[in-house]
Amino acid sequence: MREPTPRAIHLKDYTPPEYLVDTVDLFFELDEENTRVTAKLRVRRNPDAGGGGGELELCGEDLILETLKLNGRPWAASRYRLTPEALFLSGVPDRAFDLEIVTRLNPKANTALEGLYLSNGMFCTQCEAQGFRKITYFPDRPDVMAVYTTTLVADRDRYPVLLSNGNPIAQGELKNGRHWVKWEDPFKKPCYLFALVAGRLACLEEDYRTASGRGVKLQIFAEPHDLDKCGHAMQSLRNAMRWDEETYGREYDLDLYMIVAVNHFNMGAMENKGLNIFNTKYVLARPDTATDTDYEHIEGVIGHEYFHNWTGNRITCRDWFQLSLKEGLTVFRDQEFSASRTSRPVKRIDSVNMLRTRQFAEDSGPLAHPVRPESYIEINNFYTMTVYEKGAEVVRMLHTLLGADGFRRGSDLYFQRHDGQAVTCDDFVKCMEDANGVDLAQFRRWYSQAGTPELHLHAVYDAASRSLALTVRQNCPPTPGQPVKQPFHIPLAVGLLGPDGRELPLRLEGEAAPHPETTRVLHVQAQEQRFRFVDLPAKPVVSALRGFSAPVKLHVERSPQELAFLCAHDPDFFNRWDAGQELAARALLRLVPRWAVGETSKPLEPLLLEVFRALVAGEWEDRSYQALLLTLPSEEYVGAAMKAIEPEAVHAARQWVKRELAVHLEADFLRLYQACHEDRRDRFDAATMGRRRLKNTCLAYLGELETRASQRLAVRQFRESHTMTDRIAALSVIVNSHNPEREVCLDEFYQQWKDESLVVGKWFSIQATCHLPGTLARVRALIAHPAFDFKMPNHVRSLIGAFSQSNPVNFHAKDGAGYAFLADHVIELNTINPQIAARLLTALTPWRRYDDERQRLMCLQLQRVAGTSNISKDVYEVAMKSLS
Repeated sequence: MREPTPRAIHLKDYTPPEYLVDTVDLFFELDEENTRVTAKLRVRRNPDAGGGGGELELCGEDLILETLKLNGRPWAASRYRLTPEALFLSGVPDRAFDLEIVTRLNPKANTALEGLYLSNGMFCTQCEAQGFRKITYFPDRPDVMAVYTTTLVADRDRYPVLLSNGNPIAQGELKNGRHWVKWEDPFKKPCYLFALVAGRLACLEEDYRTASGRGVKLQIFAEPHDLDKCGHAMQSLRNAMRWDEETYGREYDLDLYMIVAVNHFNMGAMENKGLNIFNTKYVLARPDTATDTDYEHIEGVIGHEYFHNWTGNRITCRDWFQLSLKEGLTVFRDQEFSASRTSRPVKRIDSVNMLRTRQFAEDSGPLAHPVRPESYIEINNFYTMTVYEKGAEVVRMLHTLLGADGFRRGSDLYFQRHDGQAVTCDDFVKCMEDANGVDLAQFRRWYSQAGTPELHLHAVYDAASRSLALTVRQNCPPTPGQPVKQPFHIPLAVGLLGPDGRELPLRLEGEAAPHPETTRVLHVQAQEQRFRFVDLPAKPVVSALRGFSAPVKLHVERSPQELAFLCAHDPDFFNRWDAGQELAARALLRLVPRWAVGETSKPLEPLLLEVFRALVAGEWEDRSYQALLLTLPSEEYVGAAMKAIEPEAVHAARQWVKRELAVHLEADFLRLYQACHEDRRDRFDAATMGRRRLKNTCLAYLGELETRASQRLAVRQFRESHTMTDRIAALSVIVNSHNPEREVCLDEFYQQWKDESLVVGKWFSIQATCHLPGTLARVRALIAHPAFDFKMPNHVRSLIGAFSQSNPVNFHAKDGAGYAFLADHVIELNTINPQIAARLLTALTPWRRYDDERQRLMCLQLQRVAGTSNISKDVYEVAMKSLS
C-alpha cells in the first residue's frame, strides 16, 4: 500500500546521514517462507552531520520485527516506533553503540525480486537500489558504508552452496542436516552491494594471475544442466580483468571473484562486491543456444559489472541522484572494452543508434530528466537511458576534450583521491580539472540540464580568400521544469573533404600552421560561434560531428549528392554510415505522405539505389560494418523526424524501399550471401561474426521478394545451420513473410528448445515483433502458452516488452488495442513486480508524438493505470509524469 500522494525526494534537500554504521554482522537462518535475520550493527553519530539528539531512522519494508537490543539489552517498545517503511529509535546514546535487530521475512512471497527472494528454488538477493531494507532494518542509503561479515545457515542437501560477499573464513556442520558458512568482506561498502546466494549449484572454476602476480580464484555458478554454457562468460571475465589492468591500471582486490547465473532477475546483472549476480541471459552461451549478439552482450555485461569493482564499489555514489557517477562512467568503460574486442565502428554505431532512437525520445518526452536528476518518487524509475547511455556520452566527451592521456590522468587522480568514499558527479569532474589544469565549469551543465541540444551548422566558402566560414548555433528545447537552458560546452569534431574525396589540412584563421590531425575538435561554448578555416584550394564538403563527438541533434544543409559523396568517401566510420542513414531517411520521409493517402506509384530514388549498389559491391574488410551500411534506418529513427508519427505509413514506406532494393540488387545480395555463407559453429571472432551478420542482412533483403526460391533459401538455412545466430535470422525472415512453412518451422524450433528458457524467450520475441497483421492475437495466445512464466522478467520482456517497444506498426494500431493490451498487463504486474510494470509502461509515455486519436487512446490507458487501486510508487510516478 502506498500513501495517496507519494512523496518526492529532492537533490536540494540532501543532508549527510546523522548516524554511520562501521560494521555489520549478519546471521541468516534461511527458510523459504520464514527466514530469520539477525543483524548486529556498530553505530555512531556522524560528526559531519551537524545535528544531534534526533531519532535514529532505519529503513525497513515487509519485515516482522522480532527483537531489538542496544548494547546487549532489550530496547523498550516505548522508545521506538514502527511505520510500514521505517523503524525510529529515540534516545540512543551519543557515543558509539551496538544495535542488534532480529527480523523475519518470507522470500517465497517476494515476487518483486527485491531484497531476499527465491528463484527456481535458489535463494538470492537484489539490493540495488533499495532492496536491503527488505532484509533488515538499516539506514539504507549509499553514503553509509560499512565492513560486513555474513553467516549463512541452511539445509545442507537443498542448499549445499552458500555464498556472500568477500572471502569465506569459516564453515561447519550443524544438527538436523544443516550447515553454515561465514564470509568476510574487508572493504567498506554501502548496503546496496550486499549479496547472498544459496542453492544447488555447479561451479566452473579457474585461476587468474594479476599483472602484479597475485592469484585470484574465478568462479561461475549455475544450475548443473547449464554449466556447459559458462565457458564464454569465464573467458570474458579474464578478458575484462586484463583490459582494466592495461587500460586503467586497476587490479582486482579480493582473493575470490564469483558470478552466479539467476533465472528470475529484474536487471541484466548486479556488481555486488565479489559476488556478482547475473541474469542467465548474460552468462549462458553455447553456439547452438546463443546468437553472436548474445556472445557480444555477455562479454560487454561481464565487463561492465567487473569494471564496477572500481567505478561503483571501491568508489560509490553519495546519493542516488549521482547514479550516473558509477553507471555512466562504467558504461563508457564497457563500451571501450567491447570496441577493443569486436568491431570498433559497429560498436560505436550500435551505441549511437540506441541513443538516438531511445534516449533522444526520452529527452523529448514527459519523463525527460538531467543525467543527474533533481527529484524522484521511486529511484528504480531512474535506471534510464539518460543516466546510463547519455551519462556515458558525457564521460566520452571528457575523454574527447582531454585526450586519452588527460583522461587517464584524471581517472588516476579520481581513484587515488576518492578510494573508499561515496562521492558525486562534481567530484569526478573536479578530478579531471585538477589533473589537467582546465576549467570545466560550463561542461558541468551536461549533468544538470535535461534535453538534447541541437546544433545548427552553416558553411560558406569564399573562393577569393580560399576560406570557409563555419557558423555554429546551439539551442536546447524546454523540458519539464527547465524552460530555459544555458549554452553547453560541446566538443564538435570536424573534418573537411576536397572534391576528390581526400581530407584537407585544417588551419584556423590566425594559426601559423595547419592542425596536425585531419579531424579537429572545436569547442562550441556560446549560443553562436564562427570558425574560419583558411588555405583551402577548393570548396570542401564538411564532415561534422565525427565519431558522434557529442550527444546532439545536428542540423546542416546538405544535398543528396553531398550525402552520397560522404557515404562514398568519408574516412570517419560514423559519418560515412550516418550520411547513408540520412540519405535513406529523407527518401523514406518523402514517401510517407504518399503512403498515408494510399498512393502506390512510387519509383525508387536512383541516387539511393546507386549508393546501395556501391555498398553491396564493395570489398570491405569489416563485414559487420558493411552490414550496418546496408541496413535501412529503423522505423523509430524515421518517426523521430516527423511532427506527428504515422506508424503504418512509415512501416509501409520502409518495407517498400527494402523490397525495391531487393528487386534491383537481388543478384548482388545472393552473391554476397553465398560468399559469406559458412557454418563455423566454433568461431566467435569479429571476422566470423561479421560474415554471419552480413550474410543474414542479405537474407533479410532476399526474404522481401517472397519468391519460392527465397523462401526455400530461408528454410534451408533454418534447418541446416548449426549456430543459433543463423537459425534465428532465418526464422525471423520466415515469420515475417508468407512462407508456407512458417508454422511448421515455429513448431520445430519450439519442440527442439522447449527446455531452454532463454531460447524460448527468443521464440517469443520473434513472434511478438512480427510486422504482419494478427500479431497482437498471437501475442495474447502466447501469454496463455504453458512455456510462458508471467513472474519471470525475461519472459515478460521477450513477449510483452518486445511487442510494445519493438513492433511500432502493430502496437500503434489505430484501434488502440495494443495500448489496452499493454495497460492490462501493467496493471496485473503492478502487484507482482512493480519495477517491470513501470518499465513496460514507458511505451505509452511518448503519446504527444502521435496524431490526435492515438493521443486520446494512449492517454486513456495511462489514466486507467494511474487510477488503479493499490498502485505502486514505481508505476504511479511513470503514469502521472507521462500525463503531466
